[in-house]
Amino acid sequence: MTIREFIAGELIDIVDWLDESGDTMVYRFARPKNEIKNGAQLIVRPGQLALFVDQGNIADVFRPGRHTLTASNLPLLSTIRGWKYGFDSPFKAEVLFVNTKQFTNHKWGTSNPVIIRDPQLGAVRLRAFGTYALRVKNPARFVQEIVGTNSIFSVEDIAGQLRDLVVARFSSVMAETPTSVLELAAHYKDLGARVQQRVGSEFEQYGLELTQLVVENVSLPSEVESALDARAKMTVIGNLDQYAKLQSADALRDAARNQNGGAGAGVGLGMGLVMGQRTGGGANGASPASPDEPPPLPQSDWYFASGGIRHGPVDLALLRQQMAAGTITRDTLLWRRGMANWLPASAVPEIGLSAEPARSAS
Repeated sequence: MTIREFIAGELIDIVDWLDESGDTMVYRFARPKNEIKNGAQLIVRPGQLALFVDQGNIADVFRPGRHTLTASNLPLLSTIRGWKYGFDSPFKAEVLFVNTKQFTNHKWGTSNPVIIRDPQLGAVRLRAFGTYALRVKNPARFVQEIVGTNSIFSVEDIAGQLRDLVVARFSSVMAETPTSVLELAAHYKDLGARVQQRVGSEFEQYGLELTQLVVENVSLPSEVESALDARAKMTVIGNLDQYAKLQSADALRDAARNQNGGAGAGVGLGMGLVMGQRTGGGANGASPASPDEPPPLPQSDWYFASGGIRHGPVDLALLRQQMAAGTITRDTLLWRRGMANWLPASAVPEIGLSAEPARSAS
């Protein structure tokens, strides 16, 4: 091998870069102790730009394609170097490949709750998260302001700063939003567009463009969500008295289905109450009304406790029927409107039960 061939082998004649990471924004072409040949081939792939830098000054910029490096297509570098008549010898210059594609699906979120004044709930703490996409819009500014002398620069190297910008502008937009958190889910798209517009100019100072910002969720603290769920439940329930009656009916049904531990009393009690209220003979013991008169309305004011479950309301006649059958005893607790506390059946005058007579000594 001749000296000329050895020197030629030490010179770089192909300048290119293939990104295998997927998140590299800038790559400085590696050429340790090597010089670029005059007439070398520069390959710039789609989604890339190549910047030639000489002594800290950005000279020529090449777009995607195959380029032959000569004085004619390196006019700025030739001017900086003072090559008035072109150059035939190898030359040294830094080559930076800038990835101009969109970098998508990068996360943002509030590390601490944001306090705002909601028009319906008052002062509340919110958390929010979503995604954003960006790309390099001004390669020269990005290299000068952010990359500096780094040989490789990835999205993660600046992701923290970008997230802080997004969260700060999101907080200010939320503070100005007249829509309540309760109705905000329908406005996520509009909210994301407003935050993107607000923070876009701050990305541009770095030579970047915020191409998309998505608000995926805005949430309240768990205790506030529980309170809202309780309020919604009360709205669905509506009439509490009717809800209590429904609960009593469900309890009687469950007792009738239970075949273990006192099932006979539960079945008799449940079926007796239900059937008694539906009989045509009148629940209050009165004789059936004549065809020309409606039957009297039952006074269903009584509640009783059985097996730790409240039952009712039922009328007095049904209560007495169950007592006669032995289902309700003297110790069964009773209550009706107007009574301060639950009382055993033996202590309620309307029931007609007296305490057991004392036994005579034998």
